Amino acid sequence: MYAFVVPGQGSQTPGMLAGWLRDPVYAERLRAWSEAADVDLVHLGGKAPAAEIARTENTQPLLVAAGLLAHEALSMAEPDGPLVAAGHSVGELAAAVYAGALTPADAVRLAAVRGRAMAAACAEVPTSMAAVVGGEEADVLERIGELGLHAATFNGPGQIVAAGATEDLERLVAAPPRSATVKPLQVAGAFHTPYMESARRAVAEAAERTPFRRPTGALLSNADGSVVREPDDIRRRLVEQVVKPVRWDLCMESLGRIAPEVTVCLPPARTLAGIFKRRLPALAVICVTTPRDLDKARTRIGAALAWKEDLVHAGV
Repeated sequence: MYAFVVPGQGSQTPGMLAGWLRDPVYAERLRAWSEAADVDLVHLGGKAPAAEIARTENTQPLLVAAGLLAHEALSMAEPDGPLVAAGHSVGELAAAVYAGALTPADAVRLAAVRGRAMAAACAEVPTSMAAVVGGEEADVLERIGELGLHAATFNGPGQIVAAGATEDLERLVAAPPRSATVKPLQVAGAFHTPYMESARRAVAEAAERTPFRRPTGALLSNADGSVVREPDDIRRRLVEQVVKPVRWDLCMESLGRIAPEVTVCLPPARTLAGIFKRRLPALAVICVTTPRDLDKARTRIGAALAWKEDLVHAGV
């Protein structure tokens, strides 16, 4: 029993696919996805500088591609598919592939459409985001609402990201909620808020042309942490996610209840692994960042599958 999870925007680093590009099979896969998405993933994952991969239109397909490469490399270790798949924000597109609801090429293509559309929406009005750390949730949400801002991401207790007009975020920084600190984020705009409505429409149009399948694994939704099983529901939720809050806290709650023997954080793994360590320390978490991490992950997945099989044979 195991889970695959993948992070979202902000976790990218320069050269993050360099190790994968040394393998001709993975390099060819990236070239094929680059053509499908009309974006140079080989360049972005290899030699592109930090400023270039930080651009929303580049970051999103790059992150999805990174998670898909690692998943493909681990596919021999998990022939029946993961029990649970979850992705943070744009990472939910990769998770849909893990669960069997999307093809890799379609996921990367949708990520590229999403990234370009959200970048364009960011240019419409000066907006941004800020992390609110600490404080009581009710106080934090009240202060965010007072300033006309939106709670865009819930990463767990004491970790809410506010988003909205730049001038309103400056007021939040100057007068934070009681017992909380506010850290401005270096992002292009107010993601997961109504400011992204034009992007939602673009993603909806692309998603309507994209075939979705009934998943073979359990796909956790960013909307509420629930398992989604119907193709049309998956499509709708992925589209609405562009303008709705990311409830990663509820996804974490679901993972805690399911309690997989192994939870594999796919690349870039460090950000989500840190959240797991703080929020669900009892879970066994394996990080896959480069191809060097694959053998350890395969061993742990194999052990989890063997343990389950032993229980079946023992009649437990």
